[in-house]
Amino acid sequence: MQAASNAIQNAMGPIPTEVHPEFKTRPDGATMKALAWFGPRDVRLIDAPIPDITEPDDVIVKVTGTTICGSDLHLYHGEIVNLQKGDILGHEFMGIVDKVGPNVTNLQIGQRVVASFQIACGNCEYCKQKLSSFCDRTNPSSLQNAMYGHRDAGFFGYSHFTGGFAGGQAEYVRVPKGNVNLLPIPDNVSDEKALYLSDVLCTAYHCVMDTGVNPGDTVGVWGLGPIGLCVTQFAKMKGAKRVIGIDRVPERLKKAQEHGVEVLDFSQHSDVVKRLQEIAPGGLDVALDCGTFHQPKTILHKVEKALMLETDVSEIVNEMIMATKKGGRCGIIAAYAGYTNHFNIGALMEKGIRLIGNGQAPVHKWWKEILNDLIIPGKFDPTFMITHRVDIEEMPQLYQAFDKRVGGVEKVFVQTKFSNPPSPGCPTLSRVDDWAH
Repeated sequence: MQAASNAIQNAMGPIPTEVHPEFKTRPDGATMKALAWFGPRDVRLIDAPIPDITEPDDVIVKVTGTTICGSDLHLYHGEIVNLQKGDILGHEFMGIVDKVGPNVTNLQIGQRVVASFQIACGNCEYCKQKLSSFCDRTNPSSLQNAMYGHRDAGFFGYSHFTGGFAGGQAEYVRVPKGNVNLLPIPDNVSDEKALYLSDVLCTAYHCVMDTGVNPGDTVGVWGLGPIGLCVTQFAKMKGAKRVIGIDRVPERLKKAQEHGVEVLDFSQHSDVVKRLQEIAPGGLDVALDCGTFHQPKTILHKVEKALMLETDVSEIVNEMIMATKKGGRCGIIAAYAGYTNHFNIGALMEKGIRLIGNGQAPVHKWWKEILNDLIIPGKFDPTFMITHRVDIEEMPQLYQAFDKRVGGVEKVFVQTKFSNPPSPGCPTLSRVDDWAH
């Protein structure tokens, strides 16, 4: 799949953009630790050249915190097209400003910042509305344009399908348009609380806000990983009367229950729709897909996916449509990428369901609101979802453990040699090999 997609992209050629993934390196030849992709389930820690200022709006960030995301597993398994050997992965990171380009006047060397996972230009019609993930000027992928009719913004560390920009699972990152794509963090907010503004917090909040959760609603949330878990809490903040989380991982179900969520274990109730109709007569007002497309449940989808007859799986979306009341709303924040079979379009139409693709979350629309209105006042503490802390040296082992959910791993804080010590109440440094014991 990678060879074919890369050949197609090369034949089509890049679309002109304002920023470019290619970068200069430090003149002294200095290197850094970085996590790179070399094939399905083959990621390696490498010594990579440290990036230098390449374009006048660049900022070089010295990374103090990074992480692994559920969507990184799609890369790990080679399920996202246009990956190339040696690509540096990672799209959630924060750090300290190390260098600034001549056009950057709003940031100072030494300032703490968090990066948005998307690279926005700041000036196009989407960026002016803070819809940073829809930026028209930073992703050169003609293949994505052909598949979707348009392109997302460029993303850090998420294949050449999203621009081919080196990612944040590294000790240094070049941030194009750094004056736009970095948010200063005040000293009274710890790295553990700030890091996840890069993606998870904004993604979860966007799912709730974009789909629309109203006071008194009954809400179903498919998938109780970090995003789904945050979605349950944001839904409650917006006045949901009931929040029901659907998953099968014991640690996730337990964590959700501890935070006031009703749970449905689909390993015990294989007919999710039937069970929801029993416990929520009349149907859900809102259903939110925070799951994954790469783990089909039924034999039919497993076969079709294995034979490449579909790339994505429609099972969760069909369950949501069936379980939601007539005229209700279904939001999709799960990272689907291609095509699916057996979609229940009839039920969608006949029930008048509003099926909303939330899109990649526009981080710039929400990150200041979440920081200033929720985190700083203490209304929401994102550290509740952090289960482990590891060193960047263990990133390859972390991918393996994260894929298999070893030791109940959910959200991980990955430190570098530039990181501060763990904050009080947050996980201390551990070794991945010890988690199973």
